[in-house]
Amino acid sequence: MERFFNKILKFPKILLIIILIITALFFRVMKKNTKMETDLDKYMPQEHPAFVYSDQAEEIFNIQDGIIIAIENKDGIFQTRTLQKVKDLTKQLGKLKEIEKNDVTSLCTADNIIGTDDGMDVKAFFKKVPDTKEGLLEVAEKVRANEMIFGRLVSEDETVTVIIAEIGDDVFSQKFYHKILDLVDSFEGPEKLYVAGVPIVEGSMAYLGPKDMKKMVPIVLLVIVIVLLLVLKSVKNTLFTMLVVVFSVIWAFGLMAAVKIPIYAVSTMLPVMLIAIGVADGIHLYSHLDLFLRKNPKATRKEAVSDMMKGMWKPVVMTSVTTSVGFISLLTSEIYPIKYFGVFTAFGVTDAMLFSLILIPAAILVFGFPKRKLKTKPDHKITKNPFSYRFAEGVIKHKGITLFLTIAIVAISIFGITKVWINSSFLDKFEKNSDIVLTDKFINEHFGGTSNLNVIFEGKEKDVMKSPAALKLIDKLQNDVETRLSVVGNSFSLADYLKRMNKVMHADKEEFDTIPDSQELNAQYLLLYEMSGDPENLWKVVDYDFKTANMTIQLKSDNSKSINSAIAVVEEYKSDFEKFGININFAGSGYKALIFTDLILEGQIKSLVMSLFIIIILLTLMFKNFWAGLIGSVPIVLTAIIGFGVMGLLNIPLSTTTALISSIAIGIGIDYAVHFIERYKIYALETGNKNKTMQGTMQHSGRAIIFNATVVIAGFLVLLFSVFPPNRSFGALVSLNMFASFLGTVTIMYLLLYKTNIFFKKK
Repeated sequence: MERFFNKILKFPKILLIIILIITALFFRVMKKNTKMETDLDKYMPQEHPAFVYSDQAEEIFNIQDGIIIAIENKDGIFQTRTLQKVKDLTKQLGKLKEIEKNDVTSLCTADNIIGTDDGMDVKAFFKKVPDTKEGLLEVAEKVRANEMIFGRLVSEDETVTVIIAEIGDDVFSQKFYHKILDLVDSFEGPEKLYVAGVPIVEGSMAYLGPKDMKKMVPIVLLVIVIVLLLVLKSVKNTLFTMLVVVFSVIWAFGLMAAVKIPIYAVSTMLPVMLIAIGVADGIHLYSHLDLFLRKNPKATRKEAVSDMMKGMWKPVVMTSVTTSVGFISLLTSEIYPIKYFGVFTAFGVTDAMLFSLILIPAAILVFGFPKRKLKTKPDHKITKNPFSYRFAEGVIKHKGITLFLTIAIVAISIFGITKVWINSSFLDKFEKNSDIVLTDKFINEHFGGTSNLNVIFEGKEKDVMKSPAALKLIDKLQNDVETRLSVVGNSFSLADYLKRMNKVMHADKEEFDTIPDSQELNAQYLLLYEMSGDPENLWKVVDYDFKTANMTIQLKSDNSKSINSAIAVVEEYKSDFEKFGININFAGSGYKALIFTDLILEGQIKSLVMSLFIIIILLTLMFKNFWAGLIGSVPIVLTAIIGFGVMGLLNIPLSTTTALISSIAIGIGIDYAVHFIERYKIYALETGNKNKTMQGTMQHSGRAIIFNATVVIAGFLVLLFSVFPPNRSFGALVSLNMFASFLGTVTIMYLLLYKTNIFFKKK
């Protein structure tokens, strides 16, 4: 390998030109083909049984996510101007090519089931907006009398009404997102309008994600440039180290665009990741060069580069391989964004390695050494680092305190791990005081909820959903879940239709607001509705054979705890429904989000175990010593435990963002261990003296590790300026992990190396 690099470095100028040309091509592809993906369904494995079933149910009952537009008039919505605005906005939404006219529900399109002298009829609440007090009062009374509408389309305080426009999964785009916002803005005033719903949350992510990335990348670059200037003390060294990471980012995103992989929410952190990781090799290379030039101030460029490549190619390749393994292990996840993040980060890390071993040496050969201040002190004084020596001796001297503190921290962290929870909420990715969150909160305060969980009842026999016993059990379940859980605002099913029909057929008497006891009567009511109204609405709650039914539970939160609590109540009724030959299943975006969280946890466990196993094997092969492999894994195991422990103690949930913590802890943290052990092995074979080996290792690798950790921590701390709270948590956690990895390497791993006598034939 050393010979290979030496051969290609004979033509440094040609190498630099080739790298620039390829980078320019990748940049062109990146600029042309990059697109953002926020559709939650595209995040999930479509072949997973839960998603396959959910998609089938969504097709049967036309279950679609809806854009919710709330219109608020604090003086009451039953006014001519406000109702006209509802009608006009409903009409405008129906004209959009992305929305089917029949999928827009509002006060002017909703069905009002009423009793007549001849039986039952279904009419609109109004066709023409009334302009008299009497007419407005009549509409208000119709709404108040209809429990299927009052509290669902009109708030109970009558100051807010909603328009719900359901859309298909494949129609939402950034253009459509802005079109909706512009349309709503045009109707603003004096009424206040709010826009919410899953598509709007996804659209906000798609809009803010790239903006956040554009803001983060320059800040990360600036921070790392400043830190590198302080660490490397050279503009030239800093420039070429930064070119390494910038080129690796362009290549990673260029390849992503070339193979048509979109940018997911988590992908926006890839530049920050590669910038923070990519500088590591450059720091170690320039640190080695600096130490060499201190000892050999008159060395030529070729001599310096030759020594640098001889001493550093192996640890640079080893650290890049182990880092890539940490990210490649994310392929075990079934979540597409996490899979792709792992693959393209690993690709970027590999690029950074190649650039470090080609671009940096080539730059030294072409542009020469950085300007250095020559010191007049003797060489042995220059190369000696009293602090590193004192630190090495101090760790050995106070090993009891070090071990006690480590055990205490691990014990507290394990307790914290028991409190870690998983959350796939998209809404929780935003600030609590952001417009999207405040809007969602407003609508949830006035209505049933902006998030839905669909409960599917599957019978074995035709017409089982006309059975009074089955319908009454569904009604009981609805009442139970609404009463027991404050997070459940409302629910809706076939039972609500039949209760309404039974009531209006008995002169709106409250005592008849129940499920009829006769299956034949239920069948008659349903037939009347099909003949009198729009049957399309009925098919959203039951299939044509009345064999399968859909109940929608409205939740005031989209986080996993809320969805789980509703599912837990529903599952208590499973055995009761089985008596009627009815099975319970779940569907819809809320349920998919829950499965999504389970897959995140499952993927993390697989990734962690797999990457640890592979890294131990790799380290064993690299150092030709099993104990070296085992000892090298200790810092990253400790780091992973501490990282997850802190998440549990601080109530930071696992999400598509924070789920990457363990892989990053392993991928980046292992670098420190590899460099430290490799240098330890070299000094052990050279000196045969344990104390000199430990002091020399601490001076050489310990010095570079401190520089590396400082740069990486500074880079990830920039994420504290992100507009997304999970990104801020992620930045803080990775910085903590890097500090823990660094500290674990120079303390616990140091002690283990010292005590196990590795690479020494005798004590």
